[in-house]
Order: sequence, then C-alpha cells, then structure tokens
Amino acid sequence: MSHESMNVNLDEVHEDYYTLLNLPHDAAESQIKDAYRRLSRFYHPDKHQDPVQKKRAETLFTKTKRAYEVLIDPQKRAIYDTLGIKGLETEGWELVQRTKTAQEIREEFERLEKERQERRLHQRTNPHGNIAIQFNISELFAKKEDLDDDEEFDDENVLRSFQLLDSLEVSSMSISQSIDAPLSHKDTVSLRADLHGKNGTGTGLFSLSMRHASSVKSWFEYQLTAGQGPLVGVKWFRSLTEKSYVISNGFLHFSSNGISPGLELVLFRHVTKSLDGYLTWKWGIENSINTTVIWNRQSHSFISRFQLGIPNSFISTTYIKNLSFNDTKLKLSGKLGPFGAIMEYGYETRISPHSIVGSSVVIGSSTGVNVKMKLVRANQVYTFSFFLCEEIMPSPIFYGTVLPIAAFYCVKSLIIDPFNKQEREKELNRAKQENATKLIQRRKEAEATVSLLQEAYQSIMTSETSKNGLIIEKAFYGKDSLVKLIAQNNDSDEASQHTEVFDVHVPLQCLVQESRLTLPNTSKVNLPGFYDPCFGEEKSLWVCYFHRGNLHSIVVNDGEKLQIPSSEHLKPQNSR
Repeated sequence: MSHESMNVNLDEVHEDYYTLLNLPHDAAESQIKDAYRRLSRFYHPDKHQDPVQKKRAETLFTKTKRAYEVLIDPQKRAIYDTLGIKGLETEGWELVQRTKTAQEIREEFERLEKERQERRLHQRTNPHGNIAIQFNISELFAKKEDLDDDEEFDDENVLRSFQLLDSLEVSSMSISQSIDAPLSHKDTVSLRADLHGKNGTGTGLFSLSMRHASSVKSWFEYQLTAGQGPLVGVKWFRSLTEKSYVISNGFLHFSSNGISPGLELVLFRHVTKSLDGYLTWKWGIENSINTTVIWNRQSHSFISRFQLGIPNSFISTTYIKNLSFNDTKLKLSGKLGPFGAIMEYGYETRISPHSIVGSSVVIGSSTGVNVKMKLVRANQVYTFSFFLCEEIMPSPIFYGTVLPIAAFYCVKSLIIDPFNKQEREKELNRAKQENATKLIQRRKEAEATVSLLQEAYQSIMTSETSKNGLIIEKAFYGKDSLVKLIAQNNDSDEASQHTEVFDVHVPLQCLVQESRLTLPNTSKVNLPGFYDPCFGEEKSLWVCYFHRGNLHSIVVNDGEKLQIPSSEHLKPQNSR
C-alpha cells in the first residue's frame, strides 16, 4: 500500500465548484461565465412547467449560481482555493452537521477539542527527540571466520554460536530531547537535554537558549550550556538579500583548563533554482573551513563537501535518487580524508503518513563494516547501529545489505500492510456512516439532474447526429474494477446488476460542445448528473462514443483528464 492511499480524505462528502461547472482550476473569467450560462439554460426554473421538475430545477440552479458567485469573485475564489467551502463559511462549531444527534454532537465536540489541544501543544512546544543505540555484534562474524577451513561447523559449533548472544553488548547510547516555548511572537525559549554513554562511561548536557527576532530579517539567540563546564554563547542571523544570509555564533567554554573561546561563521547563497552553497569557517576548539554545494532536483540531488582543518580534513560526495513510490530515496555517498576512505549506501521509504524507515551500510578502512537502521516517527528519530567487523569482509557486507531489506519486507507484509488496511477500513466505515445522509441526497440530486437534462439531451443529440459529430453511445461511472470489467466485456447489462456503477451517458452528452467533450483532471463525482456510488474506493469512467461514424472507447481514472474525440480511442473495424 502506498502512502498516498493512506492520505485519502474520508472526513466528509464535499462539493467541488470547479467540477460542478466542468472547469479546470485555472479557468479564466470568460470560461466561468460561459459555463454558468450554459448550465443556467438547463436548470433555470422558468424553463420547466411541471411543479416537481420546477422544484428540482430551483435546487440545482441555486447550487450552480452559488458556485458561479464564488469562482467569479477573486477574493472568494482565493479563499475557496485555499480553504475550501468551509473557509467561506463561519469557522467554528456552526460547521457540525445538524443531522447529528445530541450524543454524536457531544462526541464530535470532545474529539475536535482534544485534537485542537494536541495540535496547540505540539505547535507551542515543537518537541524533537533522538535516540541512537550502537550494538557490537562483531563476535558473530569473528567466530565464524576463526574456524579452520577443514573444521566442520558441527552441532558443537552451532551451540557455541548461539552462546555468543550472551556476549553481545550495547557499546554506546545517546538520547536527546528538545522543546520550544514561545513567550511572544518575537521571543522563544528552547530547552535541550543530551545524554551519551559509551563503554561504561557517560556524559550529559543541558542547554537553555532564548531567541529574539529583532526584525523580519534578523534574530539573536542567547545560549547557556552546562554539563562539561559552563558554556555561554550568542548566535546572530541576518538576511542579506532574498537569496543569501549569514549566521554568526560566538561562545566561551569554561573548564578546568581555563577559558576556551570559539567562533563560527556561515554564509549561505541561493545561486540558482537548483543550486545552493554554504561557506563555513570555525575557529577555537575546532579550526576549519568548509564548502558545501547542494544541487537539488525533483528526481535526484547531489551534495558535495570539502573541508580543510584541524583535526578533520575531508572531501565527500553524496548522491540521492528520489523515487515516486512511497517517497523512497536511494542514497550513495563517499568520503575521503587522512582517516582513509568511507563509503555508505542505503535507502529510506515511507510506511505511513507520519513514519519513515531506512537502512544503510557503512564501509570504511578505519571504521570497518557497520549497518544503520533508522525509524522516523513525526519529530522523533530512532537510530540503531550494528558494528559487524573491523576488517572489510564479503560476508558482513552481504548480510548487512540483505537482512535489513528482507526483515523490512517481512514486517511490512505481515504487520504494517495488514494494520494500515485495517485502519483504512475502519476509517472508511466511519466516514460512510457519517456521510450516509449526504450520499443519499447526492444520488437524488444526480437523478433529478438527469431528469431535467432530458430535453437538452434530445436537442444536443439531434444536433450532433445531423452533422455526424460526437455521440455518447454508452458511459458508466463507478467502482474501478467493475467499470473496467464492463468495458472489457462491452456489457451494459452487467452494470445494472451493481449499485456501485451507474449510467452517465445523458449528462456527458449534455456537456458536449461543438462535437468535443473535455473533463478536467479532478474527481468526476461533482459533475452534473454524477454522484459517488462507492465512497472511499477507486473509481473510473468508461465512455463508448461515435465520432464521424467511427466507434471509440476509453477508460479513464477518476482524477484523470478526458478529452474526446481522439484517434487513440478508435476501435478497429467498427463504424455506424
């Protein structure tokens, strides 16, 4: 399951004013007026004498007029484009459906209030956490390699390998947590705590900082850190131009050896749309100058760094390939310096709207072979590192590459995917129950629309037939799998046996203008005469039509743009 499917909005049935008028989202004013005039001719109450039809026409004309009034007004249109229909209405409790019972309203209120409080707390504190644990499992590979070539890996050796689990150790662990506390729109206090333990010894740091925005282009941050001797510092940010800024950070570190000053300067420049550059100079405890160049495109990016300094000098390059599936990223990087060469390769992918997992293998002449596994959940990062061996050997590299991928796909198939599917089904059932009344109402409106369009349908059919133009022979909309089955078998009777598919050839014919039909790349559920027969599920549209006497057929996904006629839709050896 892709993460996109997890993000489907199932909160409620909503109207799309653009689709209602059959307009693209970038429609010009003239297009909006033309669409409104055309639909007004169909729905205007004065054109219908029958009382029932007249009442139906009044309802549809009002909806069409409302859509026109919003889209023709630049301010209302901007609000609608940003916030939707709710943005045009009073924000607050008035938005709760009046069809709900008192108990449902109370539960809805409590749920919304809880979400608002959680959102407000998160926005105010902005918590970030990081937990990193390193395991030393090098003895597993060392023992296997230490076996003589002629020594059999018998039951005794197998037992000895299992006994090695008792000797596995956590070589290091780091925990950090930070929160922000806004005092005003200009002042923010931040608290951060860090704990680090390695080989039986540990250290801890606690820092307090206060940031003050002196202007829209500048801010100061005052820092105080305790743990390994007091440290006080001042950081200054200044935007130089729209494409560049500078950061200056000065500090004094008090220890038993005296006072150690330090200074760091960072200059950023946005060179082109895809190219950014950083120049960093450090003096004090660490002396270095670093140049970083980032070339970023939608499909891939390069990051290059060059540093000269004491104690570290190096050059590094990183390539990242962005895949469209689940925000997956493939990473390959190399680093070269006095310490030797280090290479890293790996990947990360999204498993839910708020969770990302990743794995990488690090191979270095001085670091040996390591495997890193990462889980990102919202603002919390969990990193687990496994030290496999000191020497570069094929078996640790192979297992370090294959086992994390195999483990991920097993967990994904057995746990993550079933859980996401279950949660989606629960959300879908909840949304269906909450929107049941609206869905029934939409279906009745669609049926009323088709009834009102009969006269226009006959007129347009006569006109198109006389000039051998565009004739919609069959058209069905609904559940994706059923629509494709009906199109494949060319069986209209099959559609009548299912409630999740319905006939839309009348409303589509009424949208034909000058032997052409164009539907925008949005969901079709809000088109005149359409409704949602399978709420929350994938939908598609099948259109079978004649143009210039030749039979055409096309199936499009719900959000896909449709333009007919097209020679690509032509069915061979079929003519009227």
